[in-house]
Amino acid sequence: MKYIPQAAPFVMIDEIISANEQQTTSSFLISQENIFVANGVFTEPGLIENMAQTAAAGTGYKAALENTAPPVGFIGQVKQLNISQLPKVGDTLQTTITNIQQVMNAFIVKGTILCAGQEIASAEYKIFLQEN
Repeated sequence: MKYIPQAAPFVMIDEIISANEQQTTSSFLISQENIFVANGVFTEPGLIENMAQTAAAGTGYKAALENTAPPVGFIGQVKQLNISQLPKVGDTLQTTITNIQQVMNAFIVKGTILCAGQEIASAEYKIFLQEN
């Protein structure tokens, strides 16, 4: 929670599994109470937000290592969104964000979500970080 700006009930990651300059990986257990669950499945907006929050968590984690406040980020674009399957309540997602390019305060990242070892979603994000 200290690495992302979101608060319950809008939290879509449980923990950071790993983080470095190039990648961040998170995990998330889907519960029945989640606001993006409908008819027992985690819907498309939840998958999109899960990738975005994984990116935010990586940025927040790096800021914490440098003893600085995590920057606020804004999604400027989501493209090449591919969702092949909607996970069910009780499934655990493993989401990886890979940094592709950075120009000043703009980042292009690629997100992938695995469920039971199988890729179920991916997208490319353009994220802008607000300067402190």
